Amino acid sequence: MSKNTATHEVTTVGPWVTAGRAARELGLKPSEFDLAVDLARIRTTPDERGVGRRVDRAELERLRARPGHPEALRESVRTVGTTEGALLMGVTKDRFTRLARLGLLAPTRFYLNRYRAVVWLYLAEELRQFTADEKNTPLLRGRTFDNLRGQLDTGLDLRARNWRTRRLAILLRRATDPWSRAGAFASLLDPLHICEVVKDPYERSHLSRFCPERPSHGAPGSPGAVLTETLVTAQDPDEIAWFQAELAQLLAEAREHRPAPRPASAPPRPAPAGRAPREPERPRGVFRALLARWRGRNRGPAAQ
Repeated sequence: MSKNTATHEVTTVGPWVTAGRAARELGLKPSEFDLAVDLARIRTTPDERGVGRRVDRAELERLRARPGHPEALRESVRTVGTTEGALLMGVTKDRFTRLARLGLLAPTRFYLNRYRAVVWLYLAEELRQFTADEKNTPLLRGRTFDNLRGQLDTGLDLRARNWRTRRLAILLRRATDPWSRAGAFASLLDPLHICEVVKDPYERSHLSRFCPERPSHGAPGSPGAVLTETLVTAQDPDEIAWFQAELAQLLAEAREHRPAPRPASAPPRPAPAGRAPREPERPRGVFRALLARWRGRNRGPAAQ
């Protein structure tokens, strides 16, 4: 009992509180809090040990003072599956799935059910916004356009790719320097594709320290883990090429910022010539910016 009390005192002393404590004070479930952080609804910083995140008391007061708290905050991070999402939008489940496969609805979470089927979750708030936009009325009420139906007939399914784009936006928002931004892109590539860009083993080793942990499901090597790996790793050639190009650019910036450590006997690799450092992107609206850039690169419906 005394040990638990001591732990509680540590989490509440001073201007900062742990993520768990903040979630309880805001009336959120842990999953709701995590998603609110991912969506920048709640401002956090890494704790001093580099494990987990913490919240300033002033941030808690700001959120609690907003109208409709805590229901409004909870509703802003509510997620729904296909059935509830279709009902929310007033469409059939089949139409909802078609819109998601076409990349018009971006999932924010996924999990594998007991049959190892992928269950995608969407932000209810975004579905309402999509439905309210009059430009989307033909997609919701009319026949599926011939060009879109043709893409579906070829097996097009952009749900995982849109999830990775959103995941990348979250990681870039948290990144603080070129190495961590490079780590964000590397975390969505398989090791072989990383090696094609980062040929120096010392740089690869250093980069791995900045790669966020990937979502996983099941024991390593299990069918669930293998399926999850395909969802969280870039699969399409143009997507891989995009991530590799960004990784190469950020790696050049990272070398300029702080070269990777190496043994004294190992000479540093010269940076590729003709590559100038790029100004880091601002975090605001980064998911929309990334999604717009990706849509401009692919031949999906959003590019129509």
